[in-house]
Amino acid sequence: MTTAQNRQQADPWWTGSFHHPFITELAAGTLPLAIFKRYLLQDRYYLQHFGQIHQAAAEMTDDPHIRALLTDSGDILITGEEAVRATFFRALGITQQEIDQTPIAPTAYFYVAHMQAQLAGGNVLPVIAGLLPCSWLYLEIGQRLIAQGSPNPLYQQWIETYATDTLADSVADYRAVLDDQPVPATMQPAIDQAFLISSICEYNFWEMAYQDEQWPLAAVQTLVAHG
Repeated sequence: MTTAQNRQQADPWWTGSFHHPFITELAAGTLPLAIFKRYLLQDRYYLQHFGQIHQAAAEMTDDPHIRALLTDSGDILITGEEAVRATFFRALGITQQEIDQTPIAPTAYFYVAHMQAQLAGGNVLPVIAGLLPCSWLYLEIGQRLIAQGSPNPLYQQWIETYATDTLADSVADYRAVLDDQPVPATMQPAIDQAFLISSICEYNFWEMAYQDEQWPLAAVQTLVAHG
């Protein structure tokens, strides 16, 4: 598949993201700050590992262009996002103690583990396929929302972060790697699956924050108590 075909295959999940109440309420300015705060705390964990996976992937390849892309573009995207997140954390009064005491939600944990699993395969292309949906989806969300904006200044800043030429160029560069590199037929299913699962995880990430996803300990305890 080309990246355009990967995008089409994952379209139900991307469309779900566009219409998820996390996104529609963020645009309307009505998303409860508590939900946005939960998202930020889990996204901090994700971004930390997102950067590490970029660096590990860069070390996997001998191709100087791909290595530079993963190193430089990854640094730019992550540094920019971390700066914006720091602003959000200050605005919402999120402390280091709160960060340290917040359990990693199942979806955030799975998403990172999914991308790390691509590293274990030993080839950089499935790793890139697993990384790509994040920046590409956020770009499309930013482009969709930038015209209408959000009445909430915090949410408006979030939208503006992803409606940039820098992000568009980065997405185009990553797509070009996957589209232009010769891919053995035996590897294509791994690339397609990595892209699709990451797209599903992106949708689940909104749901995780919106529903305050937790590890089901209470359900387990109830099951044991009635066993």
